[in-house]
Parts: sequence; structure tokens; C-alpha cells
Amino acid sequence: MIQEIKTGEDIKIFFNDLLAEDLNFHPDDQFEDYINYETKAPTYSEDESRLRNSLLYQSFDVCEKEGVDIYEMCIEIFMQDFYEAYPAKI
Repeated sequence: MIQEIKTGEDIKIFFNDLLAEDLNFHPDDQFEDYINYETKAPTYSEDESRLRNSLLYQSFDVCEKEGVDIYEMCIEIFMQDFYEAYPAKI
């Protein structure tokens, strides 16, 4: 897991790390709110949630400074497999 967000590329790394964790991620959600669907146990420990929340706050700051839409970036990364499996028919 990346430890600090300074650039848009860092955000992409962070989002891809979350994707690799099989997280159904949304930028407006706090990480302590994620639970395992089967066990109902928290997905992340307090320390893991704290780190990810900090990275998310940093991501929002970087996106604001760089004029990037964090939601579009998230969709681009998290929906890539879907778009490859179901290409748009033009």
C-alpha cells in the first residue's frame, strides 16, 4: 500500500491498491465503514482504516489542486475490467 499521495499518479496507485484488495470502493466512504459481506466483520483494522482515510483525504487535496475529478478517476480505474468485458457498441 502506498504511504503518501503527492500526485495524480499516486492516486492511481492507491486506487489500484484498493482494487487489488477487491474493495467495492467509493471515494465518499470512510474505510471503517467497510465490512466483509460474509462475516460482517470490519474489512480493515483501525490502523488500516486510518492509513486509507488519510490517503483518501490527500487524494481529494491533490485532485483539487490539479483540477482532476476524483470520481471520474475512480470510475476509470474500477470499471476498467467491466469496460473490457462489455465494450460499448457504437
